[in-house]
Amino acid sequence: MTDPKKTFYVNQAKTIIARLAKRKMEGYYCEDLEDAKRKVLELIGSGKKTVGYGGSMTIDHCGLKDDITAAGHELIVRESYQTPEEQKELKAKLACSDTFLMSTNAITLDGELVNIDGMGNRVCYMIYGPAQVIVLAGMNKVTTTVEDAIRRVRNTASPANAVRLGCQTPCAQTGRCADCLPHTICCEEVITRSSMIPGRIKVVLVGEELGY
Repeated sequence: MTDPKKTFYVNQAKTIIARLAKRKMEGYYCEDLEDAKRKVLELIGSGKKTVGYGGSMTIDHCGLKDDITAAGHELIVRESYQTPEEQKELKAKLACSDTFLMSTNAITLDGELVNIDGMGNRVCYMIYGPAQVIVLAGMNKVTTTVEDAIRRVRNTASPANAVRLGCQTPCAQTGRCADCLPHTICCEEVITRSSMIPGRIKVVLVGEELGY
């Protein structure tokens, strides 16, 4: 018997992928995470590529980084760069990388990507720099509108990340956004409504619940 939820995900993904195309972004749907990882490796391409990544529970927990290394690519391990000089080197490497991997805090049915960052060291490379950006996202990230997406980020993703990072924010204590300013991790709100370079941003949707 077909899982109704899987059918629902497929139908949502078709809508999103069609809208992404109109926004000059490529969209793909994979039923599970293993298929999604294979798709990501396919999109990275053959030959040795430089691959960076942003903070993402989805990417950290799925084993994709090990798969990238095993495929012979150069993974830019951002946690290895600690000193100010090393951080400066890291920024240059990520900006010039062949592929930048990330998830998204939310994606609308109309194909808009919505992300909220603290330092902006994730969204900046989505906007500018790397030759290609691959976004890996579970279907739990789908919302109807941009406004719904922002509410999702502020009341679901950000509180969970604040707890993970040990931040002393109101949302970490209450589980809901308090629209705070001191110590906030919600500093940069970025809505990606289109890609200036056709096909630079590729979104791999996964028929599972992944990340925050």
